[in-house]
Amino acid sequence: MKLIHTPIEGLFVLEPRVFPDERGYFFESYNLKTLEQLGIHDTFVQDNQSLSHEGVLRGLHFQNSPYQQAKLVRVIRGAVWDVAVDLRRNSPTLGQYYAVKLTGDNHLQFFLPQGFAHGFVTLEDHTIFAYKCSQFYHKESEITIRYDDSTLQIPWQTPIRVVNDKDRNAMSFQEYLQNPHLLPA
Repeated sequence: MKLIHTPIEGLFVLEPRVFPDERGYFFESYNLKTLEQLGIHDTFVQDNQSLSHEGVLRGLHFQNSPYQQAKLVRVIRGAVWDVAVDLRRNSPTLGQYYAVKLTGDNHLQFFLPQGFAHGFVTLEDHTIFAYKCSQFYHKESEITIRYDDSTLQIPWQTPIRVVNDKDRNAMSFQEYLQNPHLLPA
């Protein structure tokens, strides 16, 4: 597996070795030893999967301390524009985002350490998105930041349909910053 560094410390894109043959292809999507050798030492305790229609937005979500999650995300079928926003209060890249196109064909994975908000918009109908989390889901600690926040200026790559109230009624990034107890270290 190849580790691709992003401009934001701790945020990585992973490119697995894919072995195509006459049957189709094979690749290892997760191997604890390989990730540890690459410097990723999070233990994942929960797998999630979603199906979304084209243009559906999910995010920007995260869980507040002590339930912060590292995530390892990928697309099984279809395509997404996947975005991570740095929320770490002591980070020189606080408030910066990094985005990557994940598809069922490119097999790329996106590793988000704790302290990042995460969101994606589907670029194709019937997209299946899978992600590993290092903490269990904890509804009371979940926070959502507006996907269209003017401070963040995320280029979402496609017209968006916001169908969930939690995404529609999310707080702005400035509201988030004004609540220092929400900022991860």
